Order: sequence, then structure tokens, then C-alpha cells
Amino acid sequence: MSIDQILSKALLGTRIDLEDCISLFESDQVEKIGHAANQIMRRWNPDPVTTFVVGRNINYTNICDVYCRFCAFYRSPNSGQGYVLPNETIYQKIQETVDVGGTEILMQGGTNPDLPFSYYTDLLRGIKERFDITMHSFSPAEILKMKEVSGGLSLEEVVKQLHEAGLDSLPGGGAEILDDRTRSKISKLKGSWRDWMDVMQTAHRLGMNTTATMVIGFGESMEERALHLLRVRDAQDQCLEQKLPSAGFLAFIPWTFQPDNTNLKQERATPEEYLKTLAISRLMLDNVPHFQSSWVTMGPEVGKLSLSYGADDFGSTMMEENVVSAAGATHKVNIELILRLIREAGKIPAQRNTRYEILRNFGAEAQVDKDFVMQN
Repeated sequence: MSIDQILSKALLGTRIDLEDCISLFESDQVEKIGHAANQIMRRWNPDPVTTFVVGRNINYTNICDVYCRFCAFYRSPNSGQGYVLPNETIYQKIQETVDVGGTEILMQGGTNPDLPFSYYTDLLRGIKERFDITMHSFSPAEILKMKEVSGGLSLEEVVKQLHEAGLDSLPGGGAEILDDRTRSKISKLKGSWRDWMDVMQTAHRLGMNTTATMVIGFGESMEERALHLLRVRDAQDQCLEQKLPSAGFLAFIPWTFQPDNTNLKQERATPEEYLKTLAISRLMLDNVPHFQSSWVTMGPEVGKLSLSYGADDFGSTMMEENVVSAAGATHKVNIELILRLIREAGKIPAQRNTRYEILRNFGAEAQVDKDFVMQN
């Protein structure tokens, strides 16, 4: 089937299959694929609004016993450079976030074998006692480490106790490529793709929303990229068909592997490859409502361009980010720049919360932002 036929199929509302998806990944018709993805995005989001969330990343520990080859952030458990942030430091960082109108904390770290399960539940309770803020935190790999150190709790019980302690939703980190050939090559101790998905589907059953991610550029095949998308789509189908108390995956975020300072040497994926991947994701994942731009890895200008390739969201203001920046992605975006970039893309910026509910619409003119920008 030709690329035109595949895109026509998607635009008519017929699902593209695995072979269609592989063909799109193998194609060099990036602009054409992007144009189709933009049309699909506008069906989901007919208003010319691009959202963002004011949030902060808190990397509570860099100690990790998974040793992913692509990670420049972690330190081994016996390293003198390892740390665990004191609770008071975490509280201070959250207070600073609240003070500038932030609503989301993305707390992630390494899989630290020395932290007991009670560390996480106690920390969450301490945060919720002090702050009214959404905890969109802990990747599936961290959840699985918590299960390992919990003294025999089931995965469902671990997620349930975290949820009751104050964990609101799960970020999609650690998905990388949801296929075990590549996973065994880049992070063989991190678990199978099924392990990652089991955590997410457990969260969905317990009423928690999550996001999903994909990282390209590890040397994976086009079929593996397509399988990744298919597996996310299938899991979302199950969530929606079972009418669970969760919306499942609220958003999908693709980005590119950042090779600097890592033990995995690969050529950095191009902006065109990223934009194509974003567009194909929007076409393939016809049951996921939101797609985030990945300005952290690609930079503000590509982030702006992504709003024409299927993205409807500019992600987080990222007041702090240590994991990706350790691997050479140092793009920082403040509120003023986010507003400007969204407007330059022909969109109206709006602040949202983690559930993608709009909290504040900024309109098309910069004058309305003066107080907010000064505050941030």
C-alpha cells in the first residue's frame, strides 16, 4: 500500500495496522505524514489551543542498580557520588513550585535498592499533608523496585498503597522501546516490555491515569517502533473497553535518545526523524487524546514546529531537569518563551493541570501575561 493510501485510510477513520506503520517509518515523506497527523490532531482538539503545565522535576535519588547503557545520570549503589535528597529539600522544591503557580511534581529517580517501600509512602503522605499539588511521579521501573523491596507485596498492592498515600498518576518514563530485543541490548536489568505495561495497566485498574513514552535512536528496527505503538494502542483499547475508572494513557510523548556522556554510542536522531515519529504516533494511536512536544531534547524551535506534526501540548515548564540534561540535552524553556513559541506557531497558549483540564487561557496577546511572567 502506498503512503498516500495509508494516510487516506487513517484520515477516513480506519485503523492503520502494523505493516502500514512500518511503511510510514520507512518513508521519507515527512511533511505529508505530518500534514495528515495535524488534521487528526485538529479533530481531537478543534480549538487552536496548545496547553502546558507548570511543573517541576525532582530527581530524589541518582542511585540505581539497573545500569542502563543510555543513562548518564545514575550512580551505582557503591558510588561516592550517589545521593538521596533529604525530605526537607524535596519540600522546599515543592514550595518553590507552588509559589510560582505550579500544579504538578514529576518526581523520579534511580531504582535505589537501599530505600525501603515505606520511604515512598511516608514521603508521599508528608507531601500531601503540606501541599495541594498533583504527584505525577515514579516510573514503572521504580515501582517494580518498590515491589522488590516491599517484603512480598503484590504489584497491585504496591500501586494501591502508593495511590492511597498520595500518588495521583504515573509518568511513562522507562518505556524506551517496548520490545525485548532492544531492551535486552540497552537495559537488560530493567525488565521486559511486559513488565512496564503490567505496571501501567495495574494503575489503570486502580483508577489512575498515566502517560506513555517512546525513545527512538537506540538502533531499533522500524518494526520495533511500530510494535511499540501497537502495544500502547492495544493496552489503551483494553482500558477503554473494560470501562475502567481511568482514562488510561492521557498522553503520548516520543523523543530521541541523547547519547552524550553515556555508554551507548549512537548517532543522534535528526529533527526530521523526531517529527516523523511524532506524526506517525498521532496517526497510529487513535485512542490517545494528547501528544506532547519534546522540547527538552529537541529544542524550542523544533518544539514549536511539532505543533504542526500532531502535538497539542507543550509539556511541562520543567523548572528542574537532571536526567536528560546529563546526557547532553540542555534546552531550558521559561514561561515567557513557552507563551511566545506557542503564539508563533499560530496557537493560543493555555495552562492546564495533569488531567489536561485548562486552568488559564492566555489569549493571543502578550499584554495579558505580564503579571504571570513576572511571577515565574
